[in-house]
Amino acid sequence: MGVPSVFLRTFGCNFRCPSFGLHHNEKTTEVLPIIQNITNYKSYNDLPLVKSGCDSYAAVYPEFKDLSPMLTSEAITDRIMEIIPHNEWKDEHLVITGGEPLLGWQRAYPDLLNNSKMKSLKEITFETNGTQKLTPEFKSYLTKWNREVGKELTFSVSAKLPASGEKWEEAILPEVVCEYEEVGTVYLKFVVATEADIADAECAVGAFRSAGFKGPCILDASGRSRKCLQFKCKKCSIGSYETWLALQ
Repeated sequence: MGVPSVFLRTFGCNFRCPSFGLHHNEKTTEVLPIIQNITNYKSYNDLPLVKSGCDSYAAVYPEFKDLSPMLTSEAITDRIMEIIPHNEWKDEHLVITGGEPLLGWQRAYPDLLNNSKMKSLKEITFETNGTQKLTPEFKSYLTKWNREVGKELTFSVSAKLPASGEKWEEAILPEVVCEYEEVGTVYLKFVVATEADIADAECAVGAFRSAGFKGPCILDASGRSRKCLQFKCKKCSIGSYETWLALQ
């Protein structure tokens, strides 16, 4: 069941995921004409949607950086207070996404979370690709934050399979994700569109389990492939490990 959530999107990512929604080895060209005509767009909200590649391209490609709002921690907390119903945190979750939220932004989060308006925040989720190590300082900060009574920290790791267009050795980093488990709750999810993707997910989960990962794993059968893969996904056990199937 879903929960009321505030999404905070950060700019910048180490991946482009150019092959999502396309056949193997194809790369999207949808973003190029948008970049070429970037002067036609006055703000982030004016940018068009794309059908292939990263669906959050405007938070990924550096050409769009000037269209993203630059806000101080105080301005961010003020905006959050305007959005949530009681002008203070109750049952809402904070989801920090991107881009890749664990890039250089790690050094900025303590200032944000220490703001007095964030004191009653109870749950934080980082939506990450699972490739960024936590800095010692931020790891220490999160560990202390998560130990407070009633608070919960989650890492939602969307590990990128070869179908994304990213290289396996750069995208599947079990040792990084296992470190997240030292700090909070972690689950893995894999976007699958073909039987080959399911096989890749099975291989990836094996690598994560071998490194000591204990959290749940989710298959997300996306787009037009959902109906045709539903039965096959339900039969897929991801090796000998229990698997949760997300057909959203």
